Amino acid sequence: MKRLMQEPGSVRHSLTVLGTVAVTAVVLLGLADGAAAAATGLALITVVALAVVRYVAGADSQDSGYRKSVRLLGGQRLAVGDWQLIVRRTLGEDAEIHFGTTMRPQLQRLFAARLAEVHGVELHRDPRRAAALVGPDLWPWIDPQAGPPQPVLTEQVLRTLLDRLETLSTARPLPRHDQAQ
Repeated sequence: MKRLMQEPGSVRHSLTVLGTVAVTAVVLLGLADGAAAAATGLALITVVALAVVRYVAGADSQDSGYRKSVRLLGGQRLAVGDWQLIVRRTLGEDAEIHFGTTMRPQLQRLFAARLAEVHGVELHRDPRRAAALVGPDLWPWIDPQAGPPQPVLTEQVLRTLLDRLETLSTARPLPRHDQAQ
C-alpha cells in the first residue's frame, strides 16, 4: 500500500505539517480562551500564510514590474538550430508576423543583455543611453517603446544589427553626463 504522505522535505509534506500545526493551534486557542481567541488565531495564521504565498509566488512583483521588462534572456537558451529557424522564418514568407513575434523580442533580449553586461545600461530603464550606444540608424529596430520602422526585417538590416551587437562587446561605455537633458 502506498503511503499518502510524500517524503519529508517535499512541498506536499511541508504543507501537510504546516496545515496540521495551524489547525491544532486554532483548536487549542478555542479550547483555552474561547471562540474570540480562535478567530483571532485563525485570522493571524491566514495573514501570515497569504504573505508567505505572495512572497513565494510573486516575489518579482516587489520591484514594480521592472524585473520582467529587464529579464535579459528567456528561461531556455536557444540552440544554433533554433536561431537558423528563426532567421529563415523572419526572412521567409510570413516575415512580418515572425519578425514581430519572435525575432524582434529575441534581438531586444540580446541587445539588453549585451548593454547591461558590457556597458551597465538597461535597455528598458535608460533608453536614451541605450539608443546612443546602439546608434540612431539601428535603434528603431529594437526600441522597446515603439514599433519597428518597417514591418519586415531585411537580411541587410539583420546583418547590420548582428554586427553592431558584436561591436558592442568591445566598444567603450559612454560617459554618464549624457543622461542630463
